[in-house]
Formats: sequence, C-alpha cells, structure tokens
Amino acid sequence: MTEVRARAARHKGQLNFEAELKALLYAYGDVPTPLPETVRVLDEIVTDFIIETCHQAARSATYSNRQKIKVDDFKFAIRGNEAMLGRVQELLGMDKELKEARKQFDVAEGEKGLEKGRGGRGRGKRKRGEEGEDED
Repeated sequence: MTEVRARAARHKGQLNFEAELKALLYAYGDVPTPLPETVRVLDEIVTDFIIETCHQAARSATYSNRQKIKVDDFKFAIRGNEAMLGRVQELLGMDKELKEARKQFDVAEGEKGLEKGRGGRGRGKRKRGEEGEDED
C-alpha cells in the first residue's frame, strides 16, 4: 500500500466485517468466539485494504479521463498480486458464465410460453370449409 489514510471518523470503532471475519478465523482453526481485539484489528486491515484499492482504482480512472470506475481499473490496481488478480479473473469468468446460463434459461422459458399460447385453449381463425363451421 502506498500511503496510510485515516479511516473516516463516522466508521471509527464500527466493525464492517465482524461476522465474516469470525467465520474466517474459525475456519482457519481459531476458537468459535475469537478475541474482540483480533476481530477489530483484522477488520481495520481489511477495511484499509478495500479503501486503498478503491483509491488506486479511482486514480487509474482519473488518469484515463473517466469519472466512473470500471472493473479494469480494479484489475489494474491489483496487478501486482498475481494470485488475487487470477482469482478476480476467475470470479468474473464464472459471473459471465452464470449470466449467459440465466439468459439461455430465460429464452427457453419464453419459447415454452409461446408454444403454450399457440396450440392451447384459445380460439383461432378457421379457414372456410373446416370442421365446426356452419354452412348456409
């Protein structure tokens, strides 16, 4: 990390990831109820990391003359950590696959709905001379 930034005063003392960090500590072999100081310190480290990463991504966006931060700005911010960048790319790929699968499912569901409407109970136009038509 490049520079230390002060945490916002309104968030000071407030834990952002308490439940997640307790579960993470327990998963890595700690007791079910870790010391509050341990959770507090880890929460500060995680929060500072997220803030710094967001600032680096914002700096990248500003350098590119954009006001909005894109995913590529975050990739650029974490480019030095190959393991993290690889995991981010893996998760983004899985997200893309899930979106495509949902899209295909929605399309298939829409086609079934159309098929139900065609041959169902609805009354369609009949040609002259078909069954059921009265002839004068």
